[in-house]
Amino acid sequence: MRHRNTTKTLGRSRSARKALLRDLATSVIVYDGIQTTQGKAKAVKPVVEKLITKAKKGNLAARRQLLAFFTTEQPVNKLMDVIGPKYKDREGGYTRIVKMGPRKGDGAEVVKLELV
Repeated sequence: MRHRNTTKTLGRSRSARKALLRDLATSVIVYDGIQTTQGKAKAVKPVVEKLITKAKKGNLAARRQLLAFFTTEQPVNKLMDVIGPKYKDREGGYTRIVKMGPRKGDGAEVVKLELV
């Protein structure tokens, strides 16, 4: 039974969920936003917020922590060079979820997760 377990599983195993969140976070960083289902957007939003907070530090330790999370250097470079300095004076709330309506095929709620 799942009593009091609050992790959103998204119908996946732990490793598949971790890979999904990493790939969604990479897409949000590289393309400044994505369109996905509401559940996935709510799950990846805190991940992206924490990554941007790390990038705001701008030191070598933060860069290495980001490199350990991502599979390529492209999102790390963008976080450290563009996004981190952009939000230097902001205390949080770097992303926004905008509802786009139901998806035609299965009726799932589609949202846009974008950097503010």
